[in-house]
Amino acid sequence: MSDKDELRAIAERLDALAALIARAVPPAAAAADFAAADAFVWHADTHTLQPVAEVSAVDIDLLKGIDRARDILVANTERFAKGLPANNVLLWGARGMGKSSLVKAVHGAVNADPAHRLKLVEIHREDIETLPEVMALLRGAPHRFLLFCDDLSFDGDDASYKSLKAALEGGIEGRPPNVVFYATSNRRHLLPRDMMENEASTAITPGEAVEEKVSLSDRFGLWLGFHKCSQDEYLDMVRGYIAHFGIKAKEREWRAEALEWSTTRGARSGRVAWQFVQDLAGRLGVALSRA
Repeated sequence: MSDKDELRAIAERLDALAALIARAVPPAAAAADFAAADAFVWHADTHTLQPVAEVSAVDIDLLKGIDRARDILVANTERFAKGLPANNVLLWGARGMGKSSLVKAVHGAVNADPAHRLKLVEIHREDIETLPEVMALLRGAPHRFLLFCDDLSFDGDDASYKSLKAALEGGIEGRPPNVVFYATSNRRHLLPRDMMENEASTAITPGEAVEEKVSLSDRFGLWLGFHKCSQDEYLDMVRGYIAHFGIKAKEREWRAEALEWSTTRGARSGRVAWQFVQDLAGRLGVALSRA
């Protein structure tokens, strides 16, 4: 082999090695233009925060049957927006009862005060392992951030919950003072019961194994429970939407239909109420706007 061929072979091996290193070491997260929007979505594959031009949110007054959770979350968020101490929050419970809608509605309500505006940043459940990276990106920014994860839970051998525990309260740095973390889940402890029981049955010290799993929820200073609504609360939700959107329908005309709608779906919730109102408005030729 000539010297030229040998040098070419070495260069090819070096290029291959550089490509392997590039794949193994992810690029640093790019600085975001936080002036571009009030809301962003974290994309772990590109390590970027994508601005959201308009958040899909409802007016906070339309969220019925969750008054206590609403008031507590508003108060906690307002304190944080003013630079005062505030807790991480876990909103847990029944599906369709407005957990994620409440987070977005509270963000919009608090941001009505121009003196204390917050940036909403959503991180997807499957990207929770990159939470420390997001925290580091937000730490040095001149804004206050409401970091939000919808439908957070862990299954099977998923160990990414350890990243969440460390990012929220553990580690040397801990949670940045300009960040508060809100999560919604159908589970109070974020982990299925059979997963915790399996840990207990196979561990040398079962109590400590379960304690490690349960302690994840302890990283949230506030737990707000959402439970299935009554028939009266469900009808109040429907009534509120109909009034808000100016749908010309009398209650004696839509009441039986609304109850049948919930019966066929086997549930009464804010989501079911909204779906019925969409159907009613469509049949009556009324256009709806979530703004």
